Amino acid sequence: DILNLQVYYPWEFLSSSPCRTVVFPLMTSGVTYWVIKSLQQLDVCSSCINSYTLLVSPRLLFTMFSFVLDYSVYRLAPFWEADPWKALVLLAGSYVTLVFYTRTFTNALEGLLFALLMVLVSSRKPDGSPAEPTSSPLVGIVTTAGFFNRPTFLAFALMPLLYWAGLIVDSQKGIKTVINHFLKLVLCACFTAIVFVTADTFYFTAMGLDNLYSIKKSSLFDVIGQLNEKMIVTPFNFLSYNLNPRNLALHGSHPRVTHFTVNGIMLFGILHILAIGAGFKMLKKYIYRLIRVKSYCHGSSGLFVHSEGNPTLLLFYFVPLAFLSLFSHQEPRFLIPLILPLVLFSTSQNRAVKWKHVIIIFNVLGALLFGCLHQGGLIPCLLHLEQLVHSPESSNHPRHYTLLFAHTYMPPRSLLNIKKRDTHIEVIDMAGSEEETLCRTVEQRANNFTCNDCRVFVIIPGTVRASITKCGVLFKNETLIFPHLSMEDPPQIPFLFSGNWRSQLGLYILQLDRD
Repeated sequence: DILNLQVYYPWEFLSSSPCRTVVFPLMTSGVTYWVIKSLQQLDVCSSCINSYTLLVSPRLLFTMFSFVLDYSVYRLAPFWEADPWKALVLLAGSYVTLVFYTRTFTNALEGLLFALLMVLVSSRKPDGSPAEPTSSPLVGIVTTAGFFNRPTFLAFALMPLLYWAGLIVDSQKGIKTVINHFLKLVLCACFTAIVFVTADTFYFTAMGLDNLYSIKKSSLFDVIGQLNEKMIVTPFNFLSYNLNPRNLALHGSHPRVTHFTVNGIMLFGILHILAIGAGFKMLKKYIYRLIRVKSYCHGSSGLFVHSEGNPTLLLFYFVPLAFLSLFSHQEPRFLIPLILPLVLFSTSQNRAVKWKHVIIIFNVLGALLFGCLHQGGLIPCLLHLEQLVHSPESSNHPRHYTLLFAHTYMPPRSLLNIKKRDTHIEVIDMAGSEEETLCRTVEQRANNFTCNDCRVFVIIPGTVRASITKCGVLFKNETLIFPHLSMEDPPQIPFLFSGNWRSQLGLYILQLDRD
């Protein structure tokens, strides 16, 4: 919208039924795109807008935001009886921080807002006892913003909000003080919700996705009329969609225990296992106290902060995990906000120290797998193709380019830097199509003689390279992007020990020989 580029709009952002707020994309990636656009317009740099800056600038901003996690850990560690510097080392050394929190995931924003919420509800008096919260308005703002970013944020916010409410009730300042705190929270939450709803309604209804600048052609009364006609509340659309099991099945169904048994270990390794072990031990010890209503009303400090192990941190970790496990679609990235309570719990009482060698090896392998190998050739491939289709030769002699992707993740079309008015570049995403369907499409492109000056490129992992040779077409140029690992089409182990191992861990760019 800002750079007027051709993109693929995901179903969540279609104006017919938007399920995601546009506020956070505009405040993060949108700001960086506006900056590089302004720099180019001011002639500070002649080619600021290219695939590299489109990729790196939002990631750089998210990397800067990720230090909110470091700040939160440093502030929270003394409160939860953990060593601040050990906690920071454990956080900084986690591949979850290095890989996921430096990329433009809504889950990363969810983790940052969860960290801020934990900071807001955790405060101590000079004598070390929990202090009465004084940041009720901010708690309301952060909770509502997190809800609009991802409605699943309520699962993460539940325990901090209960802890916050328990501290207020325990403060014994009188019913007026308690009501005052809750009123501030509710009013600020409502105001924040109104801001998000207005922004989303203005974007999706008045402007629309296809023409962001159509507002210039509309009168103020037309815009106000459209806004009043239909208010868009994206979290409700999100919940309505995701509460339908049939819709979730379209994105993949998993056993309900996937988060507990697979994803938690995949992200956090031994820390997740230690938390489960500690959870069972503490569950035995505190089961009687947890089921007593009186403990919530009069003894919450004894329940929430205990010198022998802070069961609250385990609740901050396992309660969101349990709620997210209620949904059948379970991806590992959904759990990345949980790194904060897990790091704090693991460094309290030095639980993680004896496992430091295991933790180091696990995170090195995780960073290598998810940060470099997993679908690692797709972005370099797009950067290569962007230079190809925008080369001086292509500018002087316009050609039609067809870029056919198969058995890769969905290619982010924005990195090709194609203007909306350009029609000479076509992107076809065949996802995980069967061999027969893929060959039929490739043959159709090869036999399309109505276009004399067409260039057709097929982008395919090396593990399915052999299948394309069965299509009866010839290729005249091959480019291998290394490394690239497709977990959907994994390499066969024997091939990894042969002389052809690089092709098994690579992504091919094949130019169709139409002559």
